[in-house]
Amino acid sequence: MGCTVVVDGFYGDTGKGKIISYLAVADDVAVVARAGVGPNAGHTVVKDGRAYKLRMVPCGFVNPKALMLIGPGVLINPELVLKEVAETGIEKRFGIDPQCAVIEPKHIQLDQTDANLKNTVKTTGTGTGPCNADRVMRVAKMAREIPELKKYLADVPAIANKALDDGRNLLIEGTQGTFISLYYGQYPYVTSKDVCAAAACSDVGVGPTRVTDVVMVLKSYVTRVGGGELDGEISHEEAKKRGWDEYGTVTGRQRRAAPFDYNLARRAKMINGATMIGLTKLDVLFPDCKGVKEYAELGADAKKFVRKIEDEVKTPVSLIGTGPGVDELIDRR
Repeated sequence: MGCTVVVDGFYGDTGKGKIISYLAVADDVAVVARAGVGPNAGHTVVKDGRAYKLRMVPCGFVNPKALMLIGPGVLINPELVLKEVAETGIEKRFGIDPQCAVIEPKHIQLDQTDANLKNTVKTTGTGTGPCNADRVMRVAKMAREIPELKKYLADVPAIANKALDDGRNLLIEGTQGTFISLYYGQYPYVTSKDVCAAAACSDVGVGPTRVTDVVMVLKSYVTRVGGGELDGEISHEEAKKRGWDEYGTVTGRQRRAAPFDYNLARRAKMINGATMIGLTKLDVLFPDCKGVKEYAELGADAKKFVRKIEDEVKTPVSLIGTGPGVDELIDRR
């Protein structure tokens, strides 16, 4: 495995948490390092029948032997970090880089009251944009300044690269989605930084030459929260009929929905340099696939859909989610 980067090929909400959790266990990962913006991204992980909705702690916590890290490029909310560390029980295998910038109450207040952010961009209101603005202005607080976090401070780039030097596996956990990247999304309906594969490496302090694979996660249909265009968008009523009725992990807002977008998938593959696709929620599109763990057992229509994605995107669909559980997955690698 070496170094694997997991990114979202659509607008977020593709089910990266499931793919990351699976890889963390299946590939005996030594270190999982979270990249991305901050607590404005929510990842849902189902372990032992319990659903964890995580906004700071890496989804790879399901591997009890792996070290969980938050890279220096990520914004942190100290209160959320401490809460999730306690909930997941990873106190002895968790680290935050001292260079992480800290979201303060003033950032959250501004995010929730600024007319442009709240009404036009329709952000999550978690304070990430204003905090990143302060970071650029060189006035943001750093994790090293927060007493409650001192016992967790760790040199994330050094640990991540040492793992690779020692021949161990590193998993870089991306957040958000390619098309809400500050650079590649439909500006201004974007998040406050780049969130593609190269940026994920930078967030953690791992050079591009060390990356073995980039897993691009795509859902079997497209969803989006917030403002901006969504090609092929269907009504909320139609989404409910199709079983595509979803709500954001962070905001609780109903996600807008549309059929799978091959054009977006091709562009995301180009931008991220994807080497394989992780396809999620195939069971929502094809209910007869629920819980299937072998590709040969998929129905004809499901196989046809998978083949079309491979033909259109020119990338193998190597991981296929067939249910919410970590083990409800087909691994074709």
